[in-house]
Amino acid sequence: MDQLIGALGSIPVLGLLVQFVGYVVENIQFIAHGAVGVAIPIALAGLCGVMCERSGVVNIGIEGMMLTAAFVGWVVGVAATGLLGPAAGTPGPVFGITLALLIALVAAVLSGMLLSLLHAWLAMNVAVDQIISGTIINILAFGLTGYLNTLISTLSPQGAGSFTALTLPKEIVDLPIIGWLINAVFAQGPIGIGAIVLIVVVQILLFRSRWGLRTRAVGEHPKAAETVGVGVIALRYRNVVAAGGVAALGGAYLSMEITNSFQAGMTAGRGFIGLAAMIVGRWTPLGAFGAALLFASSQAISQSITFSPPTGSLGDVLAAVPSQFYDALPYLVTIVILAGVIGRSVPPAADGQPYQREATA
Repeated sequence: MDQLIGALGSIPVLGLLVQFVGYVVENIQFIAHGAVGVAIPIALAGLCGVMCERSGVVNIGIEGMMLTAAFVGWVVGVAATGLLGPAAGTPGPVFGITLALLIALVAAVLSGMLLSLLHAWLAMNVAVDQIISGTIINILAFGLTGYLNTLISTLSPQGAGSFTALTLPKEIVDLPIIGWLINAVFAQGPIGIGAIVLIVVVQILLFRSRWGLRTRAVGEHPKAAETVGVGVIALRYRNVVAAGGVAALGGAYLSMEITNSFQAGMTAGRGFIGLAAMIVGRWTPLGAFGAALLFASSQAISQSITFSPPTGSLGDVLAAVPSQFYDALPYLVTIVILAGVIGRSVPPAADGQPYQREATA
């Protein structure tokens, strides 16, 4: 077998592909763990989009909600640490949880829900075009967080710390075949593990519960749903506001779990990639998560190449590739995959259409 692989590896072009596959297999544990970590905020953004669009509301303000939550989580953590003193910053035995981090996480989620409430009000009560409403939220979030960050960062405040990842027992990590997969999925912080659980729960509820049935009915045919007693406006409000909290978790993940800081524009388009994952995943939570993993895998592979470059002719070829290409790779993969899916994925029939209740006599 080794001789066959060696022979294939010596063939031009095909040989590079064989070497690349071998490199990925050899570094699968690092790549898989990195892919899950990169996919978490994208998947949460996609889940937010699913919850909104399944109930008939387009939400492209996810990027702004995530960015706002990332900023609020960081700055509230700074404030809580300063006000509550050392007791608020003592890490717990699990996930390094502190009182300041919990307060900051709640504030981050509430900020996303408030922005979602604004979007719901503009879309349903004021009847503003939902694309315009989401764009307003994105512009507001980018401008305000960037300005406030410039003011606050000059004071060089200390953050509240960050959640730590779960360390699995060595016996589990070393299990044959599945050990690396379990480690990739569960060796995350509380927001990462909570996001995976939340995706599975919403998938089940969306297709196996009364709430899910009503949500899908409101997104497909709201007038018919109202005739059987479903409160269309109220349900849309609840879903959009709850979805804002989900998007906020994605933002908090960036500033409170994988880092302990905030940088202007740190979401870096993850909200928009999440919408692409939602479309590729056909408006289902698990589908969006799978698409997020697909998009994130390119970045995870590029990180692996940076930290542990391959040897041989493959290493020589990859060394000649500009680093900017690796930075752009996730976006290129998103565009290519999305271009092949557009037209095949059908959104909910009432998606983006304002709803007016029937007049009563």
